[in-house]
Amino acid sequence: MSRAFVNEEAAEASAAVIAEKPVSTHPNLVTPSGLRLIEEHIARLQTSLADSGPEGEHRPRLTRDLRYWRARRAAAQVVEPSLSAPQEVAFGTAVTVQRGGTALRYRIVGEDEADPAKGLLSWTSPLAKALMGAQVGEMVEVGGDRPSVTVEGIEPG
Repeated sequence: MSRAFVNEEAAEASAAVIAEKPVSTHPNLVTPSGLRLIEEHIARLQTSLADSGPEGEHRPRLTRDLRYWRARRAAAQVVEPSLSAPQEVAFGTAVTVQRGGTALRYRIVGEDEADPAKGLLSWTSPLAKALMGAQVGEMVEVGGDRPSVTVEGIEPG
């Protein structure tokens, strides 16, 4: 057997090995909608795997992603939203803050659900950590070179 052929097979085999997605060391707190998103990822990946066939080129990535989302589902701790008006910022609440003359509204959510551009802030982010426990009117130091924020409003999630 040609040496080039053996090296080519080894290169193909190593390309099929895909690094695992890192899993957070924090508890996997999720909102009910965050849990639905995780379950949607799992269903979509299972369908993609079934459609890819046993030798599909994307199978290793799909399998790795499915392992990640199944692990996130197994570790999920659903936090039900409070139905009463919250007195302080907590997981699942929506908070309006004032920063540099601009009002910003965020909802504190799980890590996999976070999308700051859409106002969904991970509970493990520096801003969310600083806001936890804050009440309306309170000025909160975020840390680093980030400007402080003032809590303007808190609503149930």
